Parts: sequence; C-alpha cells; structure tokens
Amino acid sequence: MFEKILIANRGEIALRIQRACREMGIKTVVVHSEADKDAKYVKLADESVCIGPAPSAQSYLSMPAIISAAEVTDAEAIHPGYGFLSENADFAERVEKSGFVFIGPRPESIRLMGDKVSAKQAMIRAGVPCVPGSDGALPDDPKEIIQTARRVGYPVIIKAAGGGGGRGMRVVHTEAALLNAVTMTKAEAGTAFGNPEVYMEKYLENPRHVEIQVLADEHKQAVWLGERDCSMQRRHQKVIEEAPAPGIPRKLIEKIGDRCAEACRKIGYRGAGTFEFLYENGEFYFIEMNTRVQVEHPVTEMITGIDIVQEQIRIACGEKLRFRQRDIMLSGHAIECRINAEDPFKFTPSPGRITGWHPPGGPGIRVDSHAYAGYYVPPNYDSMVGKVIAYGATRDQAIRRMQIALSEMVVEGILTNIPLHRELMVDARFIEGGTNIHYLEQKLAHKPDLPKDGAIGAKSEAADAKADQ
Repeated sequence: MFEKILIANRGEIALRIQRACREMGIKTVVVHSEADKDAKYVKLADESVCIGPAPSAQSYLSMPAIISAAEVTDAEAIHPGYGFLSENADFAERVEKSGFVFIGPRPESIRLMGDKVSAKQAMIRAGVPCVPGSDGALPDDPKEIIQTARRVGYPVIIKAAGGGGGRGMRVVHTEAALLNAVTMTKAEAGTAFGNPEVYMEKYLENPRHVEIQVLADEHKQAVWLGERDCSMQRRHQKVIEEAPAPGIPRKLIEKIGDRCAEACRKIGYRGAGTFEFLYENGEFYFIEMNTRVQVEHPVTEMITGIDIVQEQIRIACGEKLRFRQRDIMLSGHAIECRINAEDPFKFTPSPGRITGWHPPGGPGIRVDSHAYAGYYVPPNYDSMVGKVIAYGATRDQAIRRMQIALSEMVVEGILTNIPLHRELMVDARFIEGGTNIHYLEQKLAHKPDLPKDGAIGAKSEAADAKADQ
C-alpha cells in the first residue's frame, strides 16, 4: 500500500480523499492555491504545498506545479478527485511517466471514454445500448448531415465530441435550423474543448438521468454498485441525486448493470467510473462515461457500505477487488443535496465570508463539507460548499430525514441554495419519484413566487398541489 498520496484538488473532495487516506494509515500531501491557504484540509494534511495564485490555470490546472509538488514531498501516487485534471489523459500520462501512480484509469481509457464519439462506438461494440444517432463525427457535407437527421428523426441534438458538463450541445427541431446549429456547435466546441468534432443523437423529450457506478481492477474483474437517479437538474447541472432510482424495475437495472461491468472488462478499464444513461419508456440509452469519482458517490456508499475512494486507492496499488458481484448488497435509500454558495432562485454566485455555520446531524445524516464558521468562499472556483446526504431504510424515511436536516442547517454570511432544497423536499412530484430531467427548470419557470427566505409553509405547499393538477 502507498505510504504517501498527493491530493491534486480542493474543496470537499480534497477533504473526502484525505479522510479516506487517514483511515488507511496513508500520509497526505495537499496542494493548494493562495486562495485556499486557510482551508480545513490544508491544516489537517501531513504536508501542504502552495502551487500558485488563485486562478485555476495557474494552480490546480498546472501539471508541472502538481508533479513538482509530488517530487519534493516524495509522494508515491496522485489522486485527482473530480473536475480540474481528473479526466485529462495527458495529465494521467505525465504522472505515470514522472514515476508516480495515477489513482484513476489508464490514459488510453480516459482518451477512449473522454471522446463522446469513440466512447459511443466502444459501448456499441460492448453491447451497451446507445441513443440512436450518427455513426461517428458529422461530416462536412451538408447533404450527408441532412440525411442523417432525417434517418434519426427530429428533434435531434448536436453534441461536441469532447464536451461535458452540459456544455457544447444544441437541440434542433427543424431541418431549416439544422446546418446553422451544426456550424455554431462546431465553433463553440473548437473554442471550449480544442476539438471541433460534433455528432448527432435523437433528442429524447422526457428522459430521466440514471447512472451506474462501477469498480474495476487491472486483473479484469469488474462490479457495479447499483444505480443513481440524477434527474433533478438545472442547465444539465445536477442538484439532487438519490440511490436507488425510484420506480425502475430491478430486472432492467440488473441487466444494464451487468452490461456496464462487462464493458469494463472488454475495454480493460481500471478504477472507479460511472456510466451515464438517459432512461425513457423502459429503455436505457448510454450518453457518456465519467472516468473518475463522482460528486454524488456518497449515496452509493450509503446503500452499499463500500468506500469508493478507498477502493480507488486499493485498485491503483494493484490489488484485486475484494468482492464479486454476488457480494454487493443494496440496503435502504440515500438522497444527496448539493449545497452551493449562490442565490437559491437566481443562481448567481455568492462568494464571501461564512459568519455562521451549523451542519445538521442525527441518525442517517452525513455532511461532506470543507466549510466552517469564518471560512471565506473564494469567487474563483465552483460554488459548491458541501453536500448533505440522508439515509433511511426506505425512500420516505430518507426524505423525512433530509427535510429535518435542511431545516436544521444554518449558513450565514453568504447566500446558499438551501431554500430551494427545502422547497424540493416537500414537492409532491419529487416525493412521488421519477421526475424527468426537465422538471426542475419547468418548475422554476412556472413558479416565480417561490419563497426567497427558505420558509416552507401552507402557501408553497398549496402552490405545489395546484401546479401538479
């Protein structure tokens, strides 16, 4: 086992990785920007190295700075967390060539699954169902593009091959708008991702977002750890996640889970990963694979009892998986609310000093956060300041516990989206389960009277009931 791991990330995931390492008796090195010098995980680390000023490009995205920090501290491995360089194949390659272990997939796997076109082709070969669309990147010939759209059927969606995080996509409803949409998406993709290639898929009208968590070792063993429903989204960004997905027959889940595990074996995948699907009318359609630990991994940990971060470390160290598929037992239900430093309904960022911080507690409640009273939320990075996870024997119990947890949680000095989460936890459609990926945006668009102070009362519940009728 490694003696020392460098954590190449920040925020709650840096603290999460650090805790996993400490439990395993592994020393940690934390790299940080000047803006994060007072972070909790920096103070708790065995060693810390400042790698640059606040802008990400000069710190958390600086490959030479991170590798140099690993060299001067004699770290053996580098854990990239999520975001930043976690899915950068060039970084994984440089880490390995510099003599360190990259805690994640091999560079070739990251490249394969990071390009949406090659990923889709690999999944088709592995027998994983995909959304109907173009066979590969769209050609330059306008006639071929039009013919492809006619074959797929409108509406279609144009996606950047190198895109992600909801960026680089455009929905097209008519043939008249097609070519202009392709041209614009290509230009945006080239600028944002350095890859102008785009592809086409059938646009599903009312799907759910369901994903399968996998673990695979370098000995061709792979398992899947149940599914997560991440359909509560705004602008393709997840807001609430839960496991298992409500209302989907277990036979369907088991079938798609087994295919994901088999796909890992076929492509020689190593590490933790997530297969993301759109689910509509009883069918699963693969959209992409995230070759890293997910923000929402705690809900899977709660229902399986498996520490995904520790398993990542064991796999990177060359160990075999300690369990087979028959050993994976799902129990209960878990829900996660992402707590962001932002206006709860305008969604504008709200950086600043946290003057009051009181996280919730009680049975089944887990809070993953690097924040504390006096912590300054910098304006330079993602606005998430923590995650509240509620576990229950049933989904109803998990919802009730989350309602209580959100009512107890206090964050003062900045705005957060806690009021929105409180509202959603009493929303009749959410309580019923199975909302599609458009539900939250439609709800926000039709409910300008949402409470701005987080109060949940008869008025908001009545408005919910009226909207549902």
